[in-house]
Amino acid sequence: MKEYVFDKELKEAVIIKRNSQFTMDVLIDGREEKCHCPATTRIGDVDVAGLHCLVSVSDDPKRKLKYTVEAVSMDNPDEKDKKWVGINLILSNRIVEFLLSTHQLDNMVSDYDEVKREVFLGISKLDFLVGSTYLEVKTPLTTINVKYGDKVKTKKVTPFSSTDRMVKHVKELAGALKDHERAILLTVHQYEPTEIKPHLHSTNFEEVSSVMREAIGKGVECWNVDLKFSPKGVKLIGITNTTDDLLKY
Repeated sequence: MKEYVFDKELKEAVIIKRNSQFTMDVLIDGREEKCHCPATTRIGDVDVAGLHCLVSVSDDPKRKLKYTVEAVSMDNPDEKDKKWVGINLILSNRIVEFLLSTHQLDNMVSDYDEVKREVFLGISKLDFLVGSTYLEVKTPLTTINVKYGDKVKTKKVTPFSSTDRMVKHVKELAGALKDHERAILLTVHQYEPTEIKPHLHSTNFEEVSSVMREAIGKGVECWNVDLKFSPKGVKLIGITNTTDDLLKY
């Protein structure tokens, strides 16, 4: 499998604390730096303080923050061969575009000559139009399906409530099937799942479940992509059709 390679190798650092939805204080080469956090939701049920992370550095003088936290490790800090969980939601779309351009997702969609980014469908802007297939990418981080190190601290979390955007996009995908051959909701895990965790239902679970069942009934497909994240790049390790599994919930 061809690897998606970063422009610069990422640097390992240590998270001091998460200040807000958008920033973290991180210890980089012995210096405390304020870094951009690209994950707008919570990151699993962990206390990120003390976790090791991977950061990218920007040379753009117009950027307010020089560093971005790209991934975190749920392993113990002293683990030498750490596994990484990517948290940059925007990166998922770049990776999917790369995988499509290199035909690594042909098991999912193969009959296309052109890949278009950010296409409008009704009132929604969806991520891709691949030939005649609409493709919407999601990168869930509220549940991280990896085994935590025994020194990693967890915290009590509340059910996720912001589902309006997802419901709107799923409805638009289902509507696309009136005029287009296929529509796919693609879940991207920027990590290698090693342990299935109980999924905390959102406060709108019944509504979301109903919308998903209706969409699947109209022909929307659900797929998962699993990736291996390293300081040098990201590699595809698995792709699975999960449509039937979702009907069990």
